[in-house]
Amino acid sequence: MDAVDGPPSDALEPVFYVRDTDTDGDRIRYYGEPLVPRSSLADELSEPFRRAGYRVDLEAGREPYETVVVATPADGRIDGVPWTNLALFVATVLSTLLVGAVAWYYIPPGDIAANPLLALRAWPFTAAVLGVLTAHELGHYLAGRYHRVDVSLPYLIPFVVPFGTLGAIIRMRGRMPDRKTLFDIGVAGPLSGLVATVVVTAIGLSLDPMTIPPDVIDSSAQVIVFNNPPLLDLIATALGQPTSYADPTKTVHPVIIGGWVGMFFTVLNLLPVGQLDGGHMVRAMLGRRQETVASLVPLALFGLAAYLYFVRNLSFNESVGLWAFWGLFATVIAYNGPAHPADETPLGWKRQLVGLLTFALGALCFLLVPIQLLG
Repeated sequence: MDAVDGPPSDALEPVFYVRDTDTDGDRIRYYGEPLVPRSSLADELSEPFRRAGYRVDLEAGREPYETVVVATPADGRIDGVPWTNLALFVATVLSTLLVGAVAWYYIPPGDIAANPLLALRAWPFTAAVLGVLTAHELGHYLAGRYHRVDVSLPYLIPFVVPFGTLGAIIRMRGRMPDRKTLFDIGVAGPLSGLVATVVVTAIGLSLDPMTIPPDVIDSSAQVIVFNNPPLLDLIATALGQPTSYADPTKTVHPVIIGGWVGMFFTVLNLLPVGQLDGGHMVRAMLGRRQETVASLVPLALFGLAAYLYFVRNLSFNESVGLWAFWGLFATVIAYNGPAHPADETPLGWKRQLVGLLTFALGALCFLLVPIQLLG
């Protein structure tokens, strides 16, 4: 084993008896038998491997009794061109340009088909939406790199109306060493995303309103109404800018929609369930009691949908369906809980306070009825 570069041997000796080693590119495999319960072996090795610049995985051995510990470099390098990330980025830029041009800049689809360059008029909308989403995911990414947890670059997700995207995700491939690291990575996304959201919203409020074409005003088609979160109204009040106009031919600049998207996705990401940011944060803040909190989230969302339907007499298209869908989604992801840190040392009061403030900011982005489909 001494001939193989990798994690220090004294990290393995107390918990794993090594019979043989081999290499596969940068990966190192240690064949042998655990000296601790196999269920806790990876957690025991996680921190010393991380300090040495590796992540740890377990594989089945060549014999029934054998276990293979795999050390994979996790030094933060990006090997080669991240083609998948780039392809999704380009696709999402195109989808947000097209959706923005048609839905928010009122350019007829036929005109865009005849001259695709017309879609470039929607570049401010695209920059606003992708700006807040990318800022959110880069917050996770940079926090992960800081703590030497193996995380991927953001994957943007293209979609259709109303925003041209379903958001973005990153992948965390490394094990979580402790609750502090789990909290820092979880909270970094919402906080960085909220900073970008405030900036984008302020810029959008300072821009001139859009003029709605007469054929759109006279149309009998359904209209999507995006109601203002409290944070948006607070920013508008602080800047002395309107969020609506008495003139029915005027509407806010599409850049403000980028801020609205940031606020809406912040609320959803802060739900304290599963692999969502809120799930990671509450797992770090409360430990295993997070499971109790997570079990209540679907009930709360279904209850919210029922309240809007039975008490407020709102229709499925007036956010009843939205919260019912997220109730189902939360039910599914609740069974795939947040990352489990190897070290369960509780957070200090400073991080607990940051967590509470982050959830308070998220509450300013919440609306009972964020979206209504009317007409």
